[in-house]
Amino acid sequence: MKLVMINDCASVGETLLKYMPTTIEKEHIKRTRGLWSKTFGIAKKILRTKGDLYHVNYMLQDCYIASRLGKRPLVGYSVGSDLRLYLNDWRWGRIVRYNVKNCDRIMVSTPDLLSIAREYRNDVDYLPPPVDSELFYPKPPVSHGGKKKVLISSSSSWEKGKGTHIAVRGLAKLKDEIDVSIIAHGPDFNKTLTLASSLGLHMNVLPRVAHEHVNEYYWDSDMIVDQFLCECPGMTSLEAIACGRPAITNVSSTLPEVSEFPLKDVDSEEKIAEAVQATFMNDRILMEEQNYVAKYHKPEAVVQKLMSIYASVMKG
Repeated sequence: MKLVMINDCASVGETLLKYMPTTIEKEHIKRTRGLWSKTFGIAKKILRTKGDLYHVNYMLQDCYIASRLGKRPLVGYSVGSDLRLYLNDWRWGRIVRYNVKNCDRIMVSTPDLLSIAREYRNDVDYLPPPVDSELFYPKPPVSHGGKKKVLISSSSSWEKGKGTHIAVRGLAKLKDEIDVSIIAHGPDFNKTLTLASSLGLHMNVLPRVAHEHVNEYYWDSDMIVDQFLCECPGMTSLEAIACGRPAITNVSSTLPEVSEFPLKDVDSEEKIAEAVQATFMNDRILMEEQNYVAKYHKPEAVVQKLMSIYASVMKG
């Protein structure tokens, strides 16, 4: 069987391909965010490729183009903002809804997306994103001899599920106890720095690095702080936990699929400050987070589930 994977998001596609059986022939069609690359360029690449199964990461134009060009069977994988933000967007909503309805199978990367996708179809699978265990693995904590080092790990966005402004306000309450760093990317990065400065919170700015090097940032930290407008742990939380660093993020107590994640409903600046202090004093939280990641995000197990989904689609 030849699998054609189209696009990627948070390197999830690359990780899936990396751990797939060697008996599968694989082709990965990528694009940049440039206007030509994400329109006519990707269309040209998709048109020219031939495969037995097509898997598209992210439910926007790439998926729409593949469907319109008759690339079947077609599996769409939603990784978050495509369904959370763009499903009812006046510019992108029609395309996202078309993709959800017309793919041969839909998968979602977080359980909060299940109810959204199931408004349009019943055959929706929850496929947890895999964490590459060759890149993200535990290392002993580094002794900094002073304040605890906290990393804001996700891109700076006050919307799109991130809520970076909430994280900054929460960390500012502990500004005398922690040393905060932030990675320089995201649409609201400058706004975030301005907010931190207004609250008296100094933040060390780190350059954005390739995915295979971000583990160094995790290992150099005592804790990471991620996103707070979603209801499930994001990729940077999962990767940091795999590196042996606790993650503070918002996880809903109403979703059974994430019931084993130890911290729940951290959705305000006060709760962020409380969770940071509690986690520094309680090693059990990190242990439970690590158990959760090992159980649900081990790449071999995720790929095994994906292979079963592929087989069902091919048979259908």
